[in-house]
Amino acid sequence: MSDIIKISGKVVYKDLGTGFWGIVGDDGREWLPTNLPASMEVEGKSVRLNARPVDGMSMFMWGTMIEIVPFKRPTTKSDTAK
Repeated sequence: MSDIIKISGKVVYKDLGTGFWGIVGDDGREWLPTNLPASMEVEGKSVRLNARPVDGMSMFMWGTMIEIVPFKRPTTKSDTAK
């Protein structure tokens, strides 16, 4: 299992080749998620997420490939009372 990376930054659309969505971290690093949810495909959207590095090559040659690690919001008493 690969190490988990904590990323915060902004979503960007890159009009290179066929175009793609990426994340530019607050530290300036460029991340290329393989599984960015459509709901996050908004230019300039601030994001905080956990990811793990992906081995492989991308035709975009931009950023470090990552897989966003899904998470579940903890269940609270108010959630179960509905």
